[in-house]
Parts: sequence; C-alpha cells; structure tokens
Amino acid sequence: MEEKETCCHKVKERSEKEYKDLIHRLNRIEGQIRGIRGMVEKDAYCTDILVQVAAANAALNSFNRVLLANHIRTCVTKDILQGKEETVEELLVTLQKLMK
Repeated sequence: MEEKETCCHKVKERSEKEYKDLIHRLNRIEGQIRGIRGMVEKDAYCTDILVQVAAANAALNSFNRVLLANHIRTCVTKDILQGKEETVEELLVTLQKLMK
C-alpha cells in the first residue's frame, strides 16, 4: 500500500477489496441514518428511534475496528519496519481519540 503526503494530510491507496468493503459499510450506515431521519420525520416512538441509533452506532464502531485493523496491518507496520517510530505515537493519539 502506498502512502502519500498531500498538503498537510497523509493519504493511502487502498486495495480494491478494502476500498469496496469500506464503501459498502459506509453506504449501509448512510442508509441507517436516512432511516432514522425518516423515523423522526414520521414522529416514530422514541425507543424505536433509539434502537435504530444504537444499531447505527454499532455499525460505525465496526467500521472503525475494520479501518483500524487495516491501518495497523499496513501503514503502521510499514512505518515501524522503516524505523519511523513516531508512527507509534500517532497511533496512540488516534486510539485515545477513539476511546473518548
């Protein structure tokens, strides 16, 4: 996997499989969010909406786990093998943000 610097952010070229999986997950989450909005617009019962929000949160958490695992397997591993120890600190900062 190739990583590039653009402006002030890194970018990563993903495999076709990884890209399709992530986009598929995001499309499903987007559909869930639209469904929740529709429930609110139709004055659905609060607990029914809350159950759907919980499902959307679970889907986002799953997306994060997959993306993080891919990141560690590719970007982090490559950087460590190249002696870029600052990547470990970057990973720790990212994990702290995810665990808020």
